[in-house]
Amino acid sequence: MVRNRLCEILQIQYPIIQAPMNWVSGADLVAAVSNAGGLGTLGPNSGAKTVTRDVERTGERMRRQIQKVRRLTDKPFAVNVIVGMGESLRYSKKVTDVLIEEAVPAAIVSVGRPDIYTRALKRAGIKVLHAISTVRHGRKAEDAGVDAVICEGFEAGGHKGFAELTTFTLTPMVSDELRIPVIAGGGIGDARGILAAFSLGADGVYMGTRFMVTRESESHPAVKQAVIEGEDVCTVSVSKEFMLARDLRNQFTRSYTDLKSGDAGSEELNRFLKDHSQYHAQSLGCVDEAEICCGQVAGLITDCAGAGAVVNDLVKNIDARLKDLKQRLSGLL
Repeated sequence: MVRNRLCEILQIQYPIIQAPMNWVSGADLVAAVSNAGGLGTLGPNSGAKTVTRDVERTGERMRRQIQKVRRLTDKPFAVNVIVGMGESLRYSKKVTDVLIEEAVPAAIVSVGRPDIYTRALKRAGIKVLHAISTVRHGRKAEDAGVDAVICEGFEAGGHKGFAELTTFTLTPMVSDELRIPVIAGGGIGDARGILAAFSLGADGVYMGTRFMVTRESESHPAVKQAVIEGEDVCTVSVSKEFMLARDLRNQFTRSYTDLKSGDAGSEELNRFLKDHSQYHAQSLGCVDEAEICCGQVAGLITDCAGAGAVVNDLVKNIDARLKDLKQRLSGLL
């Protein structure tokens, strides 16, 4: 796999980015991915065992994880900044301040406008990758000065905008429109997905669920096993107040969908989400009763390997998959 312009920007060996995941992507996972040549990313509540609503504590918990990553690797890594709105901006401002103070190499910014923190991060020498779900969002991110955009397709796990554009359609649309590097995310779990993403115009791939099911991931063992046992239709898109989420199908998704289609108001729905959150699944192991953010690629995952081995296998299998692709295209060439 040849270094490309995204590798040069991020100073990484392979254009493979481990997506940040709430309660899942801690320092051990991040270091393992970065040591293998990709870009590991610290997610919200990484390394944490309890829920906190304290802004200062949120920032200091992330600082400790950043410092732990640096003890485990000398390679570049990233930290997720979830921008948010209203009161939640206090949390993202604190995390951004910590990133700048700790001179983190890169930031993956999501769920919010690109013009809020990009200038401050860039001024501090931090590379900025902004997650988008439409071409319009991509243009705004490029205008704000980000280094690259991440196209999050409808297949992807976790939270994203209400647009239902798939990776297969969003990536080439954005690639045709922007000058900066484009990273494809959603539905990518093996070398075939990487080749497809590059064929669509991507400069890199963004993979979450595949790295959630690794030995270094902080995801509860019961959650990892549930994903491994998942089949082709094991996930579902869940509509929330301000965004969509893709989750593993379980009693939580059924109960939430029933509440939302019934007479439940915003207050009742948000209380249900709080009482059956990702913390309850990923930290406490409530596999059926709580939310498990998970992409459609779950149906391709059959084992729980080391994160470094996952990166190595992805890279190693590209040549074989490319050879197979050429054979399949022989009648067209």
